[in-house]
Amino acid sequence: MKTNVGGIDKILRVVVGIALIAMAALGVVGAWGWIGVVPLLTGLFGVCPAYSLLGMNTCPIRKQG
Repeated sequence: MKTNVGGIDKILRVVVGIALIAMAALGVVGAWGWIGVVPLLTGLFGVCPAYSLLGMNTCPIRKQG
Protein backbone atom coordinates (compact mmCIF):
# COMPACT_ATOMS: atom_id res chain seq x y z
CA MET A 1 0.00 0.00 0.00
CA LYS A 2 1.10 3.55 -0.66
CA THR A 3 2.10 5.66 2.34
CA ASN A 4 -0.53 8.31 3.06
CA VAL A 5 0.35 9.47 6.59
CA GLY A 6 2.89 12.32 6.86
CA GLY A 7 5.41 13.41 9.51
CA ILE A 8 3.45 15.32 12.16
CA ASP A 9 0.45 13.06 11.61
CA LYS A 10 2.64 9.99 12.26
CA ILE A 11 4.07 11.46 15.46
CA LEU A 12 0.63 12.38 16.81
CA ARG A 13 -0.77 8.94 15.99
CA VAL A 14 2.09 7.15 17.74
CA VAL A 15 1.89 9.39 20.83
CA VAL A 16 -1.90 9.10 21.12
CA GLY A 17 -1.75 5.35 20.52
CA ILE A 18 0.87 4.79 23.22
CA ALA A 19 -1.01 7.04 25.65
CA LEU A 20 -4.29 5.17 25.15
CA ILE A 21 -2.63 1.77 25.49
CA ALA A 22 -0.79 2.88 28.65
CA MET A 23 -3.99 4.23 30.20
CA ALA A 24 -5.82 1.01 29.39
CA ALA A 25 -2.99 -1.10 30.83
CA LEU A 26 -2.96 0.97 34.03
CA GLY A 27 -6.74 0.83 34.39
CA VAL A 28 -7.22 4.59 34.02
CA VAL A 29 -9.67 4.05 31.17
CA GLY A 30 -11.76 1.03 30.33
CA ALA A 31 -11.04 -1.65 27.77
CA TRP A 32 -11.86 0.80 24.96
CA GLY A 33 -8.39 2.29 25.54
CA TRP A 34 -6.91 -0.68 23.68
CA ILE A 35 -8.24 0.95 20.51
CA GLY A 36 -4.97 2.88 20.78
CA VAL A 37 -3.41 0.00 18.86
CA VAL A 38 -5.03 1.36 15.69
CA PRO A 39 -3.43 4.84 15.66
CA LEU A 40 -0.15 3.32 16.86
CA LEU A 41 0.02 0.88 13.94
CA THR A 42 -1.16 3.40 11.34
CA GLY A 43 1.49 5.82 12.60
CA LEU A 44 4.26 3.22 12.56
CA PHE A 45 3.41 1.87 9.11
CA GLY A 46 2.43 5.22 7.58
CA VAL A 47 -0.74 3.84 6.01
CA CYS A 48 -4.27 4.72 7.08
CA PRO A 49 -7.10 2.76 5.42
CA ALA A 50 -9.61 5.49 6.32
CA TYR A 51 -7.46 8.07 4.52
CA SER A 52 -7.43 5.82 1.45
CA LEU A 53 -11.23 5.56 1.48
CA LEU A 54 -11.61 9.33 1.87
CA GLY A 55 -8.91 10.18 -0.67
CA MET A 56 -6.78 11.97 1.93
CA ASN A 57 -3.01 12.15 2.11
CA THR A 58 -0.85 14.03 4.65
CA CYS A 59 2.48 13.05 3.09
CA PRO A 60 4.49 15.88 1.58
CA ILE A 61 4.69 15.93 -2.20
CA ARG A 62 8.04 14.55 -3.34
CA LYS A 63 9.82 16.27 -6.20
CA GLN A 64 11.06 13.99 -8.94
CA GLY A 65 14.38 14.41 -10.68
